[in-house]
Amino acid sequence: MYKILIVEDDQTIAQTVAMHLEKWNYKTKTTEDLKNVLQEFLAFEPELVILDIMLPFFNGFYWCQKIREVSKVPIVFLSSANDNMNIVMAMNMGADEFIEKPFDLTVLTAKVQALLRRTYSFGGTTNAIEYKGALLNLNDAVLTYQEQRVELTKNEFRILQILLENAGKIVSRDTIMERLWENDSFVDDNTLTVNVTRLRKKLESIGMTDVIRTKKGIGYLVEL
Repeated sequence: MYKILIVEDDQTIAQTVAMHLEKWNYKTKTTEDLKNVLQEFLAFEPELVILDIMLPFFNGFYWCQKIREVSKVPIVFLSSANDNMNIVMAMNMGADEFIEKPFDLTVLTAKVQALLRRTYSFGGTTNAIEYKGALLNLNDAVLTYQEQRVELTKNEFRILQILLENAGKIVSRDTIMERLWENDSFVDDNTLTVNVTRLRKKLESIGMTDVIRTKKGIGYLVEL
């Protein structure tokens, strides 16, 4: 489940957008303290931000710049200040999309889905893998699930990545060991067993039980 932060001072618009996106199985949060948007961003750790330009205290350009200093998360501007100068300014500040008010919720949802797909998809230059509400960050080997984070060792990370990339398929022990060897992780059969056991315990510690199934004499499976 992707998390979306909505930075909007009009509560009617904010709640309407939030309720609509939640129907599409996104987890949303509307900013409560518009003086401290960056702190709320860091605490919520969203995968996408929807941001208005005209805000009290500091405008959307300011907060876009602040977010860009710490994150590459997709940012969508949603604003009635839709003259060419503001659109160009938004893009120059690091925005990924600009949607004019008034807007159609269906169009907004489609653009949000497209941005998330491009940013977190399995193909191409993906930097994250999503699995049943969990997000494996390929940049820092951190797994996030239900607002809990767990850091993985190099081998644990590679094993989980291989299994998630092949979700629904049995991956043989030999295949996993070959992939680990390609990345200078020299493991034997016993070492692989130890790493899988530790990985399972870390998954269970954040509520992800029975994720990795053993297929005796063959390998491991993560079910779709």
